[in-house]
Amino acid sequence: MTRRAKSVWEEMFFIDIVSRGCTLPVREHRFHLGRRWAFDFAWPDQMVAVEIEGGIYNGGRHVRPTGFENDCEKYNAATFEGWRVYRFTGPQVSNGSAARLTMKALGLA
Repeated sequence: MTRRAKSVWEEMFFIDIVSRGCTLPVREHRFHLGRRWAFDFAWPDQMVAVEIEGGIYNGGRHVRPTGFENDCEKYNAATFEGWRVYRFTGPQVSNGSAARLTMKALGLA
């Protein structure tokens, strides 16, 4: 399976949470047996996942109709399976609010 390149926002988020003392996440965690869905970051023992939503300002996949519908299907399936999925934009990563909320969701803040 070919792995996609990590985005700048994903790398920034990873550095931010690690620098705050967060437990290391599983990256590209496949959470669904029947689909190829994966979370950008996951803490499977706590059923917490983070998705960094790229391309929202330049018409990327997440904001086009088919991409948006596919994301809804993925996130609804994850919720049904008991996951708490947190979605963040690049600016939320950049200003630290993504890391702060993730730490809180993991009981680390």
